[in-house]
Amino acid sequence: MRRRILLVAHPRRPEAQHLAGDVAARLHAAGMEVALLPEEAEAVHLGHSPNVVEADPDDPARGCELVCVLGGDGTILRGAAMSRGTDAPLLGVNLGHVGFLAEAEREDLQETVERIVARDYAVEERMTLDVRAQHEGELIAESWALNEATVEKAARERMLELIVEIDGRPLSTWGCDGVVMATPTGSTAYAFSAGGPVVWPDVEAMMLVPISAHALFARALVVGPSCRLAVEVLSDTEGSGVLWCDGARMVELPPGARIDVCRSATPVRLARLTASPFTDRLVAKFDLSVAGWRGSARRNGTGGGPAGAEPGAGPAGVEPGAGPAGVDASPAAGVASATPTRD
Repeated sequence: MRRRILLVAHPRRPEAQHLAGDVAARLHAAGMEVALLPEEAEAVHLGHSPNVVEADPDDPARGCELVCVLGGDGTILRGAAMSRGTDAPLLGVNLGHVGFLAEAEREDLQETVERIVARDYAVEERMTLDVRAQHEGELIAESWALNEATVEKAARERMLELIVEIDGRPLSTWGCDGVVMATPTGSTAYAFSAGGPVVWPDVEAMMLVPISAHALFARALVVGPSCRLAVEVLSDTEGSGVLWCDGARMVELPPGARIDVCRSATPVRLARLTASPFTDRLVAKFDLSVAGWRGSARRNGTGGGPAGAEPGAGPAGVEPGAGPAGVDASPAAGVASATPTRD
């Protein structure tokens, strides 16, 4: 049986359109079948290419050994929705800004394709969340999230009155802009922007982070993976709310709505090309200064920064004092902002 790769590309980025054709041609030349969703193939000008086949819109990753994504964190989250529940892991190539979920950068594309062909990658699983919304006992939405589920106010001029519950017990009532319920993967996304902690991806936990709560007790909480979180929009609140899952799937929440969140039994599988520590990823993505570090690598003369960087140099060849190219304030990318935007 011929090996098949599902290719997912940002439909409006000219760079993604060009690189999608290059990746498809390289994989096709290696004897692999490349599948794209029909409308996406047209968007990246591969609708009539002999190098691609159409993926089933209802089950695009069916029969695929891997989902390769070209884009930013928003596109990678879209690819995660296609790969979740299948055996196909997800491999992201960052064409966005920070790209916390990406495993490779655009300049590594040729090597990345070679590694895909050789099946030279490891696979790790990331926790996801099951999300249910009810109103007056009726189920109004059922979804999931890799990064976070957020309950937010629908109108700028109105606060939400929410009551938060953990394991069936009330915790606190908040007048706030919203609440973020996140996985460790999402701790560097919207939860980080709201003041939550950074949690290593291999930690089994969930975070609950209030957004601009008007309360004395309004701290980010880290709870166990078996906890059940719930948020209720109080019936007498003056505003209405919205539920967002990974900033992409939205449901309106009337007063009295209840949102239940728990760990999902279905993870997202990520393909990894390197075994570098998560610390190095934080340093590189957030452009953290490591000047003056006196760790074992420097004592052994192998460099003072992550991945063998020269002493005093910024991560991944960034000049000291310079910010990473193209960084913006996208919560999906994990930088401080109050408004989610995703590539």
